[in-house]
Parts: sequence; structure tokens; C-alpha cells
Amino acid sequence: MSKAQDPQTSKSVDQRIVADWPLRFMRHNFGIATYALQECTVLYAERLHTSGPRPALEDVHPNSLKVKTANHLMIRNFPPPAVVKWVSRDGTPLEAEVDIGEIFKDELVVHETQREQASPYTPMINPDVVMEINDRTINVYMKAFISLREPRIPGNRHSDYRNDLVLAWSKTF
Repeated sequence: MSKAQDPQTSKSVDQRIVADWPLRFMRHNFGIATYALQECTVLYAERLHTSGPRPALEDVHPNSLKVKTANHLMIRNFPPPAVVKWVSRDGTPLEAEVDIGEIFKDELVVHETQREQASPYTPMINPDVVMEINDRTINVYMKAFISLREPRIPGNRHSDYRNDLVLAWSKTF
């Protein structure tokens, strides 16, 4: 158990306890998901993410987007906007800047967990920011692992968390 001295009270404080609500983050992870396009590049936090031809979302596994995670980890909030260049399904070249820092400027974790459901021992959260490029639409989602007080499925001790993909921003070009 991690404990530290609270200078105000000289008592031990359990560092695992989440005292702040709403939940905030100082670092995030980043990944892309691409559908219904011919090619795509995303430059974010000095890292290039690329994708070749991709089928439409409805033509892949229905959970494809839900299980998507980030592969670029521990990015300090917030680098310059992401530069997205892609060719839509119909062959139209498109380009956009997506300002992740503006979307999440309050540094609040976007999630669907009620405070009374969340475990006070939720670890520090570095949420996944997932950018979906789907034909002519860019969606930005957040996915954050939040420990729960009780399992979501009674009797299943492995269901004591939420990790929902929540839409934070969307634009069609």
C-alpha cells in the first residue's frame, strides 16, 4: 500500500484513493481507426500513423471500433493539433487539423461511470484518445479504464471495471 504524509495533518494518506471528481488526466495515449477510405496519414505528437485501403465499418467485425486501443503512449497534454490527410472512399483527397488539446482543454476524463459506481481505488488514468477516420467523417473518442466498487455482472469478479469508448467530437468534411 502506498502511503504519504499529509503535511496539513501529519497523517498517512493512501495514494491510491481517488479524491478528485470529476476525474482529470495529465497524459493520454493516442491511436487511430480507419474505415471506408483509400489511404490515410495522421501526424500527432511527432509520430506518424498510417493506414492503407480499409473497408467500411459495417463490413468488419461489429466490435472493431469498440475494442480499438491506442498504441502511442504517455503523451503529455497537449502537443500541436493532429494533421490528418486522407483519401475518402470516392477518391476525394481531404486534409484537416484536429486540435486534441482544444477538444479536451479542461483535461476531464470523458466517461460514463457514475461517481457512486467508481471504486475509490481507481488508478491514475491515462485515457486512450482514439481518432476514427471514416470516409469523410473524423470522430474523436476517449476510452478510460475505471475500476468499479462492484462487478457489472453479478458473480463475475472480472467485470469490476468500465472501459467505454465515448464520442467527444465529430466533424464531416
